[in-house]
Amino acid sequence: MSEEEKIIIGRGTWIDKLASEMIEREKQIGRDTKLLKVESGLGASGIPHIGSLGDAVRAFGVKLALENLGFKSELIAYSDDLDGLRKIPEGLPNTLEEHIAKPVSLIPDPFGCHDSYGMHMSSILLEGLDKLGIKYNFIRARDTYKNGLLREQIHKILINSEKIGNKIAELVGQEKYQKFLPYYPVCEKCNRLYTAQSYEYDSDKRVVKYRCTEAEIGSKILKGCGHEGFADISKDLGKLAWKVEFAARWHAFDIRFEAYGKDIMDSVKVNDWVSDEILNHPHPHHVKYEMFLDKGGKKISKSAGNVVTSQKWFRYGTPKSMLLLLFKRITGARELGFDDIPILMDEYNEVEDIYFGKIKLDNDAKLSKTRGLYEYTNLLNPPKMPPTHINFRLLIELCRIFKENRSNLVTKKLIDYGTIKQSEPHIEQLIDLAGNYADDFEDEEITKIEINSETKFALSKLVTILESDNHPDDLQNTIYNIAKENNIQPKDFFIILYQIIINANRGPKIGPFILDIGRKKVANIISKHI
Repeated sequence: MSEEEKIIIGRGTWIDKLASEMIEREKQIGRDTKLLKVESGLGASGIPHIGSLGDAVRAFGVKLALENLGFKSELIAYSDDLDGLRKIPEGLPNTLEEHIAKPVSLIPDPFGCHDSYGMHMSSILLEGLDKLGIKYNFIRARDTYKNGLLREQIHKILINSEKIGNKIAELVGQEKYQKFLPYYPVCEKCNRLYTAQSYEYDSDKRVVKYRCTEAEIGSKILKGCGHEGFADISKDLGKLAWKVEFAARWHAFDIRFEAYGKDIMDSVKVNDWVSDEILNHPHPHHVKYEMFLDKGGKKISKSAGNVVTSQKWFRYGTPKSMLLLLFKRITGARELGFDDIPILMDEYNEVEDIYFGKIKLDNDAKLSKTRGLYEYTNLLNPPKMPPTHINFRLLIELCRIFKENRSNLVTKKLIDYGTIKQSEPHIEQLIDLAGNYADDFEDEEITKIEINSETKFALSKLVTILESDNHPDDLQNTIYNIAKENNIQPKDFFIILYQIIINANRGPKIGPFILDIGRKKVANIISKHI
């Protein structure tokens, strides 16, 4: 390894490397670095999922890294609540059908608790960010356009619309904007957005001429109302097409960093060009991230109904477990489901043990990276001392046993096992989360464990004893003897049992624990591995 490779940037994570690259680029461009703004776009057309949240969380991580490197930074959380509703998300009322193609900020909230459908969806995402401790400056598209914050950018884009239309066709093969302007007014008759096609711009009056004809929404053709009219870009409601809107925002808000998903790569490519060549504002530093997939390999989508929301996550896991997931890496697609939560809960404990030196790592680079990951997961404000750790799968199993008076009985068992000395508020919280998980989900899928033939034979003998109606006087000693009789170190045999039962290398005294779970239930669990 060269001397250069040994240099640790910031706290040694991908976040620090990204922030360092961004600063270097800003210096090369020669821009003022007094305030480095990062942006995350918040979708407001459907139920926000963990991918939507992840965009903002990771941008906040870059903000923290910039501040850690000595620069002032700010996260802009921009809600695209002028986006038109393209389809009704799974589980929402069919009455929304009449509002298809209308800006989501002009659609009434079907739940009746916010000023619009769009603000209802934005609030769900903001609630998740607040729970995670993410600090942001929230900006709504509706207010941005209404207050004329993009007026000059819109004007410059429209007077260059022919050049832009040709470039879009060249870069991504879309010829639509060679015929129409990249600006959608809201039709004054039907309040629809995409059906109102603007085709002429009077640069002196700053007015577009449009007709409400039709638009392809998804795979359907939506007919317009036929109205022909004029829209003043300074006064009337409308919005830029995605192919140019990012660039306008970057220029207006002086954005220096924005990540993007691979599903909008074409839009980013065009916007970078518009920002650089039309608005004379060097485009922000980017990083591309992969999408979260459901367990079937399909993209987690607001409209498909396979959404993992922060609200659902926090029913079963801590905010720290979600932050760990989002800060571990940014590249590579990942299948995600609620069965990942117990894994992340226990992984956080392991990362915390490494940070506080309870687990030793020989590799200095890995140690630095893991310590940095822990610090970012704690938003660069780690605790002075770690709390008592409890294996989350152990808690889930105990919560499956004790359904009545759960908190007291699980706590008593933990004390009996010697896992804790007394009840503490954070332990009660963990029991509540594990209890919710135990109540809502069946046993997880079998974790694959490497087991040799001798151990499988010993396990089959244990299964026979556990399935028998004869209760052994001392199950702990019986398990110990089975290991010895089959030339297996008892310690190694216990580890295999812990891995099978709670996916851990250690746990409470195995004999009493099996009796607590139930002999025949454990026999069934073991049988699946042999």
